[in-house]
Amino acid sequence: MRILLAVDGSKPSMDAVQFLIDHTGWLKETPELDLVTVHLPVPKLPGMGAAVGKAQIEKYYQEEGEKQLAAARRKLDAAGVRYEQHVLVGSVAESLVKHAEEKRCDLICIGTRGHSELGKALVGSTASKVVHISDIPVLLVK
Repeated sequence: MRILLAVDGSKPSMDAVQFLIDHTGWLKETPELDLVTVHLPVPKLPGMGAAVGKAQIEKYYQEEGEKQLAAARRKLDAAGVRYEQHVLVGSVAESLVKHAEEKRCDLICIGTRGHSELGKALVGSTASKVVHISDIPVLLVK
């Protein structure tokens, strides 16, 4: 079983991490876990390319994504749970579902509330959007 676990570093997303750690024994075999965070795109402004290069923007996305994943990584590492981490850029619900489809995930697991731009996205409306646009089952952790 392959599970996409969406996190943003907030307590509710960490509750989802803890839920998966606590309940992996329910599964027949150890799941393959995709630990995912999504960064909203930086707005494109006229002349921005002259001041900030593509490599700098990519580095910014990666650094911010690492911050969002850090607490979940520590928790999963401490529990001995293996995972692949991914930092995506785009609209959150669509990016999560697209990644889950591309990786052939069997389940998407997300917390129902967050605290950052991603957190706003993981709040009910986007979690609800993931449920509605995904053909993959979604587990909401309150």
